[in-house]
Amino acid sequence: MTHARPAAAILSALLVATTLSVAPARSAENDDPIRLTLHDWTGQLITTRIMGEVLQKAGYNIEYVQADYIAQFAGLKTGDLHVAMEIWETTGRDALDEATATGKVENLGDSGMLAVEEWWYPSYMKELCPGLPNWEALKSDACAEAFATAETSPKGRYLGAPVTWGGYDDERVEALELPFEVVHAGTDAALFAELESAYQRKAPVLLWVYAPHWAPRKYQGEWVEFPKYEKACYEDPAWGSNPDMAYDCGKPRGPIWKVAWSGVKDKWPGAHKAISAFSVDNDEMGGMITEVDLDGKSVEDVVAGWMERNTDRWSGWIK
Repeated sequence: MTHARPAAAILSALLVATTLSVAPARSAENDDPIRLTLHDWTGQLITTRIMGEVLQKAGYNIEYVQADYIAQFAGLKTGDLHVAMEIWETTGRDALDEATATGKVENLGDSGMLAVEEWWYPSYMKELCPGLPNWEALKSDACAEAFATAETSPKGRYLGAPVTWGGYDDERVEALELPFEVVHAGTDAALFAELESAYQRKAPVLLWVYAPHWAPRKYQGEWVEFPKYEKACYEDPAWGSNPDMAYDCGKPRGPIWKVAWSGVKDKWPGAHKAISAFSVDNDEMGGMITEVDLDGKSVEDVVAGWMERNTDRWSGWIK
């Protein structure tokens, strides 16, 4: 992961304490708060709040902490942070591997969701860029111009995610010699507001879209098919079409992982068991994200509805 921040700024760079919720202790091993990290996309807020609510039902003291997606690993290693509910195979694998190799961070298994994060375009753009979804279509000047804006012309414009998400898009453009300029959205909301606007106007747009999410459910479109990811692509410049540069392939795909400070299993063994048992699938999560982002419901209300509908399920996690 290229955008990780220095570990020296653990608390000042990545910790902002937010909501503190306390439930009457029933089965918790101690009263110390379990700190769950919150990030900047809707699905992660939902999974974290669900886990927090379930742990509260078991009597645990829960604290939610706003944290940078990659920089949070510094706090997980030291035990300043305790649980991160979504580390995506697509963008977080490098940081996860480094952290777990220290023995200070533990992978608690997959969340039940499978991640896709890749360049995406609306179906109406295929007429303007023949050859899609094959990535090589993007190498033509005509396709670049089809995706260009006044600011990037004659280069095409690719709207990437917030820089803190990682993903190596700038490196990918350079390694694959694509005539595109990467422009990073400031927030998750800005990213999809631009998609909404472009799609309604049938305007050119090429951007980072991920699943589980409402966007690929609502809009007709496709992900660009880059050379299939292999670990060597990110590590060995000799791999792939560009013998001198890494990242000449697409992003990896795979599970969304749950991770924790390695001390959780000893300090809160019941919580450790519950977090390990947590599981939701893509369709379920996509529906909840839709309720928040498109239907205007609050995360808290959507989580409360899920808790009410799934009592038997989450009760099994904390038995």
